[in-house]
Amino acid sequence: MRQVAVIGLGQFGTHLARALTKMHCEVMAIDSSEARVADLRDDVHRAVIGDARDMDVLSSLITASVDEAVVSLGESMEASILCTLHLSQIGVKRIRTKAVNEDHALILKAVGAHELIFPERETAERTARRIAHPTLLDYFPFAEDHRIMEIAMPRPLVGKTLGDSQLRGSFNLLVLATKSASTGQFRFMPAADDVLKEDDILIVLGREVDLARFSVLEE
Repeated sequence: MRQVAVIGLGQFGTHLARALTKMHCEVMAIDSSEARVADLRDDVHRAVIGDARDMDVLSSLITASVDEAVVSLGESMEASILCTLHLSQIGVKRIRTKAVNEDHALILKAVGAHELIFPERETAERTARRIAHPTLLDYFPFAEDHRIMEIAMPRPLVGKTLGDSQLRGSFNLLVLATKSASTGQFRFMPAADDVLKEDDILIVLGREVDLARFSVLEE
């Protein structure tokens, strides 16, 4: 079980702590607000009141054995910088910190953050993709401008074979698998003569520009 410390229990930190717990992570949640800690106490492995700016407090709660720490201290740039620095000094293997802006991000990187989180920006980009590409269900960065994407089956392809769909030839999209929306069952590396069904989800590797051309099928 992965051990994760979530520091700062605003909306993002609270939702993250609960989501990680549902995914079977052992979560320690830390905040200076007694009310926020009390609200989360029954939902995580451990919820503690503490000042994340204080090295003595952090080192008494978190050790280098924790798998990850996520710093989500709202608009307080000073607090998030100090907390990230202290976590780095403790030796936490991976530190993800919520950044307010690019200057803040540069400082966080300099004091030890391994990954920066921009929740509003990331949510906006994900929402924009779903608006621009209505069939896109989810995506994961892969390499350079390539993505692994989950795409709902476009109506014009239902009943066609994978070979006849011309996903590779016409759209440069490599189908890695299909997944049944109703059962969750995967078919990895489907054959050219596999028939595409209405409740199939396509899992493809490709560029976003090619997905844009493919999305026209639904229009």
